[in-house]
Amino acid sequence: MLDGVTLDQIRTFIAAAEEGSFSAAGRKLRRAQSVVSHTLANLEAQLGVSLFTRSGRYPQLTEEGQSLLRDARAVADHMDDFKARARSIREGLEPELSAAMDVMYPMPAITHAVGQCRELFPTTPLRLYVEALGGVVQPVLDGSCRIGVIGSLPTVPDELVAEPLVLVPFATVVSPQHPLAKTRKPLSNGELSKHVQLVLTDRTPLSSGRHFGVISPLTWRLADLGAKHAFLRAGFGWGHMPVHMVQQELDQGQLVEIRTHANAKTRASLEMQAVYRKDAPPGPVGRAFIEALRH
Repeated sequence: MLDGVTLDQIRTFIAAAEEGSFSAAGRKLRRAQSVVSHTLANLEAQLGVSLFTRSGRYPQLTEEGQSLLRDARAVADHMDDFKARARSIREGLEPELSAAMDVMYPMPAITHAVGQCRELFPTTPLRLYVEALGGVVQPVLDGSCRIGVIGSLPTVPDELVAEPLVLVPFATVVSPQHPLAKTRKPLSNGELSKHVQLVLTDRTPLSSGRHFGVISPLTWRLADLGAKHAFLRAGFGWGHMPVHMVQQELDQGQLVEIRTHANAKTRASLEMQAVYRKDAPPGPVGRAFIEALRH
C-alpha cells in the first residue's frame, strides 16, 4: 500500500497542515473540500496512520502527523529540486557546475564568481576542487570536472582548450629571521641556491621531470600550499608565494620580500587560464563562471 502513495497526496497533506483546515487547503489547491478530505483519508489508509484528529471544529495534526509532516516537506522539496534540474537540462544548462581551481587563484575572486553564478543559475549545484599543478588538469582530462583554472602548471595538454583569465602577482619571501632577509640587493641564483627552497610539488605525474621556478638544489617539496606558507613563516627556507596570500604578513613584518635578479624591478606574475576539453566545452553555467572569473 505504501508504494501507492503519490506526490499529490503528500502535497495535499502539507497544504492541509499549513492552512489549518481542509476547506482552506482546497482553496489553495483549487479543489473542493470533499476532494481534499477524500485524498487525505486515502493517504491515511495507505500509511496506516492517522494524520489528523477530526473531533474539533478544525482538524489538528496528530503526533504522528507532525512527525511525518517534516518528511513530507522534504519529499516535496526534493521533487521540486528534481524538476528544476530536469528543466535546466532540457533548456541546455549543465546538471552541475564542476570546476578544479588552481590553489594560486585568489579565493575572494572565486567566491565572487560562484556568487554571480548562483544568482544567475540558483538551481545548479556546485562541485569545486582546489588543487595545484597537475591536480587541476587531471580532473578535466578524465571528465570528472568540466572546467579547470590553471596557473602553476604552465603547459596545457593538447586535449584542452585554454582561455586567458588574469595575472596573479608573486613575491619571493622569507621569514625575518632567515639569513636572506638581511640582504637588500637583488640576489643571484648562486646565492639563492645555498639555501633551502620551499617548492610546491605535483600529486600527479603530469609534470614529472619538469621543474617550474626551482633554483636551489636544496629543496623541500610540499604538496600543500598552506604547509609551504607555514614553513616560510617558520624560517625553514625561501619561496615564491602569491602576493594576495602574503600581503598582510609583508605589511606587518611577519614575512620579508627579497629581490632576485629575475624580479629586481618588477614582481613576477602567473598567468591564470581557464581550460576545458575540446570535446566538452562549457555550457551556459560554465561560460558564466569563466566570464565572472575574468572580470
